Amino acid sequence: MLPLTYFQNMRSVLDKIESTQLNAIDQAARAIAGSLENGGIWHLLDTGHMLMYEGVGRTGGMMAVRPVRVTVDVSNPTRYREADVTRTRKKAFMDEIEGLPAFIVNKSNMLAGDILMIGSVSGINVLPVELALYARELGLTVIAITAVEYSSFLTSAHKSGKRLFEAADIVVDNCSNVGDTVLHVDELDIGLCPSSGIAASYLFWAIEARVVELLVAAGKKPSIYKSNHMPGAGTHNSEAWATYEKEGY
Repeated sequence: MLPLTYFQNMRSVLDKIESTQLNAIDQAARAIAGSLENGGIWHLLDTGHMLMYEGVGRTGGMMAVRPVRVTVDVSNPTRYREADVTRTRKKAFMDEIEGLPAFIVNKSNMLAGDILMIGSVSGINVLPVELALYARELGLTVIAITAVEYSSFLTSAHKSGKRLFEAADIVVDNCSNVGDTVLHVDELDIGLCPSSGIAASYLFWAIEARVVELLVAAGKKPSIYKSNHMPGAGTHNSEAWATYEKEGY
């Protein structure tokens, strides 16, 4: 059965993470804990989307993880017309727009000494690469969660020729393969079931666990969300948020 093969192959990815990424996890966590202790902020932007939902505002998660949410929209309501064949409209994807990364950083609350964690599976488009380079120029520490093997196989779309793993200060590899799938369906001749989402989440929580461990060892009490379904959650979360606002962790 394919589900059983999927389970086995996905476990292999997670096993590879455990056997190869502990040093990177520790390096990332030490950078984050050090920043938080010194008034910095842990910013998170994930072009792969998984961590923007998984890592922010979740039960058992740190309140210190702050999302960088970006929306780019054009509203142009008009009457219906037949398409103008003389004008070819190219689809514009946010992570391909030149100059957008600098705009994002400058409009955000990012400051030197902060942490910017960027998630991108391929790590080749303009947004993650330029964002990393620009943020580093401003004095932020950039942590990448990306697929190094997959990214190495691809050509960067950024003018520098760099991919995210070549543009960040610290690289945490989600260990996904080229193509990012763990099953192959012969009848369709295509890969199935990406590993990068689960792998990114697995890494993120491992990093966060280490951050908490380091802060507690330093005598700090990081603010953690408690499930709203649990007794006393409202009071706990309100008090914890006030602590985060005051202490930064």
